[in-house]
Amino acid sequence: MSAAEDRAETAAQPALLRDPATIRRRAHAMLALAERDALPHFRLHPERLDVAADYVAAVIRDNYPDLAIPYHARWRHFAAGGRDRWGALARMLEDQSGEEVARIRFDLCVVSVLLDAGAGPDWAFTEDGQRIARSEGLAVASLHAFATGLFSGDPTHPLRADAEGLSRIDAASLGAAFQVGPGNPLEGLEGRAALMRALGAALRARPDIFGPQARIGRLYDHLAAQAGGGALPGALPARVVLAAVLEGFAPIWPSRLSLGGENLGDVWRHPLAAPEEPAPGLLPFHKLSQWLSYSLIEALEDAGLRVTGLDELTGLPEYRNGGLFLDLGVLELRDPALAEHPLPVEHEAIVEWRALTVALLDRVAEGVRDRLGFTAAEMPLARVLEGGTWAAGRRIAREKRPGGTPPLNVRSDGTVF
Repeated sequence: MSAAEDRAETAAQPALLRDPATIRRRAHAMLALAERDALPHFRLHPERLDVAADYVAAVIRDNYPDLAIPYHARWRHFAAGGRDRWGALARMLEDQSGEEVARIRFDLCVVSVLLDAGAGPDWAFTEDGQRIARSEGLAVASLHAFATGLFSGDPTHPLRADAEGLSRIDAASLGAAFQVGPGNPLEGLEGRAALMRALGAALRARPDIFGPQARIGRLYDHLAAQAGGGALPGALPARVVLAAVLEGFAPIWPSRLSLGGENLGDVWRHPLAAPEEPAPGLLPFHKLSQWLSYSLIEALEDAGLRVTGLDELTGLPEYRNGGLFLDLGVLELRDPALAEHPLPVEHEAIVEWRALTVALLDRVAEGVRDRLGFTAAEMPLARVLEGGTWAAGRRIAREKRPGGTPPLNVRSDGTVF
């Protein structure tokens, strides 16, 4: 291969690692190794998959007796405790156009999802005397911060998130909004604030996506303009949503791995990953970006756009979905001592666990659909996750450990878990 050909191949690798098909293919290749008992950190017990499917189906019936399951999206967390906070905010926007409401939803959703990485066991947000912890607490805190204009640079338009407002966020202002204090520590606070400032810089860098206002909500217009062509007129493929999210927000992630001068984001090394493919030894996940895409897709559909190919995106490799498979015995650590101490997110065992989680979510989804009598089109993975594996992972963790802590503890910098 010539030097020019080598440079061209390297330049193409970031796009390959952002493709959800690559995420799924490499995850299933890791599962195939597990089936041969050839992974260094986990044993697979495939006979336990039926147990997992039974457990998830039972959780779905408990949570959604009518089986009308929404997507696994940030909007569920805004309704923590049965209080429709987004609905209350939306009622204040009745004089706005449908397009502007969609932009506001994008503004809110992006900052909220990017601030969602694990809060830690000791933090909670207090609202009207009620303490709300973990993802729901982070969602409620971010919604309150959004409503007060924390992310807007225009005091006459507080309900937006733009580069000017985001660039001013520091640990002190974010900590105050999230009620952080000596008795209420939030993991990764500095990382979250840095992520918001980096987000502001990313908006300014891409006026073609975020407009001259450098506003998150203009991503809605960018995506809406891409609906209407191709084989399905008026449709927007889900992979296009993810591609825009990954392209537009690529610069915000902390510098970890890069290829061709591009920051890869949620991509990690494992020696057994894709040895025969371009970019060998790398496992992409893009967990927050995919969850964000699921959340934005709901807003797009509510605005009247038709999104297709939802199951081209993958399951989310985080500690609730991954914990489900450990706690139900589908996966077993070869070295139980790994569960005794927090592990960095780049630890080979964590990377392996996340890859297996992506592939096993596909497998368990098939069993759940069979038990509930749905096709994949009727119950896409986004509904299985919500109904679902994430809720089941939280439930089994509470059954097994005080406080519902996950079976593996991952040290978060506020940008992955």
